[in-house]
Parts: sequence; C-alpha cells; structure tokens
Amino acid sequence: MPQPTPIPEYERQGFPNPVSMQVPSEHLRRIEGTLPGPVTAFLTRFVWALLTWLSPASRDAIARFLGGLVYSLGIRRKVVMDNLEQAFPEKTDAERRAIARGAYINMTRVVVESLPSGDRLPMDWAGQGVEGSEAWEALRARVATGKGALMVTAHFGNWELLGDMLIRWGIPLDALVRPLKGALNNRIALTRLGAGAGLIYPKGAIMELSAAVERGESPYMLLDQAMPVKAAVFVPFFGRLASTTPAMAVAAQRTGAPVFVVMGVRTGRTGCSLRLEVEGPILPPAPGECEDPVTEHTARVTAALERCIRKYPEQWMWLHRRWKVQPPAPKA
Repeated sequence: MPQPTPIPEYERQGFPNPVSMQVPSEHLRRIEGTLPGPVTAFLTRFVWALLTWLSPASRDAIARFLGGLVYSLGIRRKVVMDNLEQAFPEKTDAERRAIARGAYINMTRVVVESLPSGDRLPMDWAGQGVEGSEAWEALRARVATGKGALMVTAHFGNWELLGDMLIRWGIPLDALVRPLKGALNNRIALTRLGAGAGLIYPKGAIMELSAAVERGESPYMLLDQAMPVKAAVFVPFFGRLASTTPAMAVAAQRTGAPVFVVMGVRTGRTGCSLRLEVEGPILPPAPGECEDPVTEHTARVTAALERCIRKYPEQWMWLHRRWKVQPPAPKA
C-alpha cells in the first residue's frame, strides 16, 4: 500500500503554498540547524498566534515600543555607538543617537513583521514604487531568459519581506543562509520556505549557487556579515576594511550571471511598506584590470550597499560587529 505524501512542516504551521510560483528544487526546501525543544516550541506558538491575530498597526506599535525599550536598556549600545562614530565622524552625538534608536526599532520591526502566518505584506505592497527602474527592468529581463541573476542585499529595511516581494514579482529566489538555532530562527526559515524561496547552506554553496543560476533561480544573499579570515576577502565598508564572503563574486565569475543590489527601503508609513531600490548590473573588473578580480568585484557591490545605507542609516543593523575580523598581519 503506497505511503501518503508527508505534509511539509511549513504547510502544517499555516504558511501558504506558493503554487502559482516557480517552486525551487526540492533539495533546497529543507531546514538545517537545531530545532527548538518541545516546551519552547509549544510556548512560542502562542506568540506566533498572537502576532497573527493582531492588526498590522498593532504589531507595528509593539515593535516600536520594544525597540525603544531595548535601546533605553543599553543592550549592545556601546557596539552601535562605536560603529556609528567610526562610520559618521561628521555627525553630532545627538544625530548618531537618533540613528541608533532607529536601528533598534527597525530590528524589532523586522522580527515582529516576519513571524505571523498568512499574508504579512500590506494590500498595497506592490504600489510603493521602484527606484532604479532601469536596473529593475534589466533584472527582470535576465530572469525572462530562463537563467537566474545574482541578487545581493543587506540587513536593511526588512530583508525577509523583501525576498517575499521579489518572489511575488516573479523572480524565483534561493536564499543563501546559515544553519539556524532556536524557535525564532526556525520560524523564520519556515517563513522563507512558505514564501516560495529555496535555501542554500554554506557547505557546497558555490556549486549550488551556480546550479541555481542555470536552473533559472536567482540566489539572494546578504553581503554585510563578518566572516572568518580564511573564508573572507577584505573590502572597504564605511572607510574600514570588512571581512566579506567572496561567494557572490566567485559565482558571478563561474556563471557569468549579472549582479544586482536589491534593497527594501521603508517608506515611513505604518506597517511594512517597502520601496524597492535596485542598482546594477554591477560588473566585475575587465580582464587584466586588477590583480584580484574577486575582491574587486566584492568591493564594488559592497560600495553599492554602503551608498544605500548612507541614505537611510537608521534602517541598517548597526548592532552587528561588522569590523570585528581584521586582515591578518603581513608576514615579515
């Protein structure tokens, strides 16, 4: 007697099945990491249910309150203020503190906006406009050829719901992620699968990125996290060298796929209203232009991220110790 097909976990928890979208390869629709214990999982379901029941305006009010509270308690504030002092020496202390408070609120908004079941985007999610329309059309034209592009973003605005928006606009998307731990991160992984994204993990990532592009899926990666020395290239970011993954540049070199920076900028309206900003294609250096084309290409894309963050600094995750890994000292 044939065994019944198991129901995916993301469907059991109430996430929509994106049947109208191109579904990523099955081997990319899995979760790696440490699952929460049964007690934690049971208790956190009440939180998810409450957030789903509340209106978007109520969720936003809670997020703003929590963000302001965490800022007032001073959690990681020394890291944030040091980052801002280094990045914006020309600003006053009051200006930097205003940016810091906004960054805390943005982080809590990301969490609260990303966890509810069902449709987390406002009814007019597609009507907030696009900045960089030529780049956006170039990205869509590339996808229309049947091959994917490489999309880069940052911990900015709400990068989780930006991915959801891109999928709804018809861009099959695979997110480059790390194995996750805990109930919150497990929920976010389920949300990604429920939105229709595939998940690519670090082991064998370059091969997976290249294969995804050939299948017509567009890898989507965050390029603003510190990496261990052995796995990083060092590129300028706000005037300091920052350890950065070379995965994007290596995948572009292998596949010839164009690279686009995509950012979801909050519009200032209540709830998660994001305007899409796109830059690209950001080209690699020409043959013979530099000694290290992978590092140079990574630097060009990182510079595009910085340009957007400078315009809206309160929407970036200054809580991260972005510059904690430094280049090794040159050998004598």
